[in-house]
Amino acid sequence: MIDKSTDSDYQRALFEFDLPAELIAQTPAARREQARLLVVQNDGDLAHRVFADLVAYLREGDVLVLNQTKVMRARCRAIKAASGGRVEVFFLNVPVEGQPMQAMIRPAKRVPLGTQLTFPQSQVTVDVVNRMEGGQVQLSPLSLADFEQVLARDGEIPLPPYIKRQDGPSAEDERRYQTVFASDLGAVAAPTAGLHFTEPILGELKAKGVQIAKITHHVGIGTFKPMLVDDVRHHRVDQEHYSISQTVADQLNRARSDGRRIIAVGTTTTRCLESNIRAGSFTCGTYATDLYIYPGHTFSAIDALITNFHLPGSSLMVLVCALMGRDKMMAAYAEAIEHRYRFYSFGDAMFLNPSPDEDPL
Repeated sequence: MIDKSTDSDYQRALFEFDLPAELIAQTPAARREQARLLVVQNDGDLAHRVFADLVAYLREGDVLVLNQTKVMRARCRAIKAASGGRVEVFFLNVPVEGQPMQAMIRPAKRVPLGTQLTFPQSQVTVDVVNRMEGGQVQLSPLSLADFEQVLARDGEIPLPPYIKRQDGPSAEDERRYQTVFASDLGAVAAPTAGLHFTEPILGELKAKGVQIAKITHHVGIGTFKPMLVDDVRHHRVDQEHYSISQTVADQLNRARSDGRRIIAVGTTTTRCLESNIRAGSFTCGTYATDLYIYPGHTFSAIDALITNFHLPGSSLMVLVCALMGRDKMMAAYAEAIEHRYRFYSFGDAMFLNPSPDEDPL
């Protein structure tokens, strides 16, 4: 097939839209499965549903792939041992034995190299040992036990900057900004498409013959990285780490061999699977990826996507346009805004199906 796209097809402005501020969800739906679901079909047809209706759109033999990463209470309060001055330490990774911790500190200018920081509730101390690009620092190594104490006693869940809390996150925020299947600590943001699932919905899907597979893709701070280039092809995303078990790799390979659908829950799961597949086959292991998906990408790993509504002109908006086509997605977003769907992390969801299918409802 000849690619007839031109440079003008990749202008960031083509992926922008006006979003009323009041549609940025500040709280989640009363119940996870009560979020709204906009179904976008291959022919551009749209269906307005609720998330619980998703069960009708999946069929026996489908493999639904979830991201089981767990959000860290990464935003921590610390004091400078010498002066008592307060700073915020935002951890970016879990400890690796003998390796420095990656973090961001605010206010950074007041924390020179060699500064000793104490986390007051856990009484754990670290030293600033290096400064890196992008405002990041390296801290002296921590044991997993000390790290978990810091998170539990000095940390809070890092809600995205567009969710406003005058007094910080509540216990309910902490519960709802975590998927019900989260197990592998290491993310600094939630894989938000997974927030809508409940154990009863997963049970209904299993009873229908849908297979559930779980990968781990730790969402990094780069998920909030703005796109500053005019041509979306020139954007770069930060490296993130993912893991696929042998059991899941085998499960996915059988689905591919049998011609059954693989449905990704979230853009992180999509990037994980699209990064991993080679010559039609998935491989187990732990890997790093900086895959950035934009129009022209050939999807080899996934057949459909469940995702939330994304920021205008963001790399994730570009990703969903790559899957469904820009015109379809911009029309779907316009309809979502007209119908007052709720956007971003605590907002509503979409089921994107690029294959021709009849609506089952």
